[in-house]
Amino acid sequence: MSKLVVSKGTFSEVYNYTDSKKYFYDYLSFDKKAIVTVNATVEVGYDLSKLEIQIDSVGKKIYINKIPKEEVVIAPNIKYFDLQQSQFNTFTKNELNKINQKSIEKIKETITVTDLKEKAKTRLFEELSKIYLLSAVYNWKVIDNTNSGFLEKLIN
Repeated sequence: MSKLVVSKGTFSEVYNYTDSKKYFYDYLSFDKKAIVTVNATVEVGYDLSKLEIQIDSVGKKIYINKIPKEEVVIAPNIKYFDLQQSQFNTFTKNELNKINQKSIEKIKETITVTDLKEKAKTRLFEELSKIYLLSAVYNWKVIDNTNSGFLEKLIN
């Protein structure tokens, strides 16, 4: 596997979780709550083994047929603060796992509103442009069959 990590970011989120069990017509309430902080390192990269390139050595052409989709790797560090529970309403392992999953989902939502993926794509195109520059030195032609338009950005 040939991975190119082109963007890295750090994200933080605070997540509040509360749950209550009520008994006797809501007269008695057993509450539990947690404050969760998530600090996550996020890497956006590309698996270059999935990059499809054809080389025509006779015609001196390099065809770039497919650029792989970005891969997002999230390394979360989840900490619980102010974990409060009653004897009759305790946290189960499943609930803690769900809280962890919701925390990671919050990080994923945050990633979608940032420009981290766009920066990664730009960085990948900068790396691919080196193929174009090197080919120009040796009078080869690079043909972009990906409809990504990265060569047009270089030439113009």
